Amino acid sequence: MRNQGDYIRDAFGKASLHLSERQMEQFLFYYEMLIAKNRVMNLTAIVGFEEVVLKHFLDSLMLCRVVTPCLAGKLIDVGTGAGFPGIPLKIMYPELEVVLLDSLNKRVRFLDEVIEELGLEKIRTIHGRAEDFARKEEYREEFDLCVSRAVANLASLAEYCIPFVRLGGSFVAYKGGKVVEELKMGERAIEVLGGKIVEREEFLIPGSDLFRGLLKVEKVEKTPLKYPRKAGIPGKEPIC
Repeated sequence: MRNQGDYIRDAFGKASLHLSERQMEQFLFYYEMLIAKNRVMNLTAIVGFEEVVLKHFLDSLMLCRVVTPCLAGKLIDVGTGAGFPGIPLKIMYPELEVVLLDSLNKRVRFLDEVIEELGLEKIRTIHGRAEDFARKEEYREEFDLCVSRAVANLASLAEYCIPFVRLGGSFVAYKGGKVVEELKMGERAIEVLGGKIVEREEFLIPGSDLFRGLLKVEKVEKTPLKYPRKAGIPGKEPIC
């Protein structure tokens, strides 16, 4: 019977991702911390080891289908939750400079523990709402790449994320089964916010039945200063 290390190595190998022993240890420790904390606070409904590997770790790393993460430079993960996709990306590509943004302080404290215990460097957390931080000078249009996974509909998500991206940088949204429908509803918002859709990938996560869509948006114009609007408005009144 394969041990956990063998399983994760094989699963990643199917996606042509190869781990060092140190990275293997970090993923395994991350899983242990996730499950332990999940007993006292709601971080994920997915708790089985194989499911976590496929549906959280490997899914997070599917960014490589549309971006070369090791060349991304500065990355912000908006609405990171339990650290997906930001922490798996940081483990896999340690040269990335990563910021994890979440609105729930309990999750942020958990992520700080993970960062410390895994010995990750050039990664930090911020507690707050995207609508507020994207208006701050030190964050607005300062990132080469913004990612977000399972947070909101595309029109709202674009308003949360595109203001963080520098000109020439990219925003990548992780989406499930309604990619085409969301794309139609979100195209106008993306254009208004200074973005241009440049790539769409739809596929099954290797070794699973999980459908994943990735939408890549390039920042071609500066985001108008009126965006993002005040906290709560993008979710209630998406740009259309």
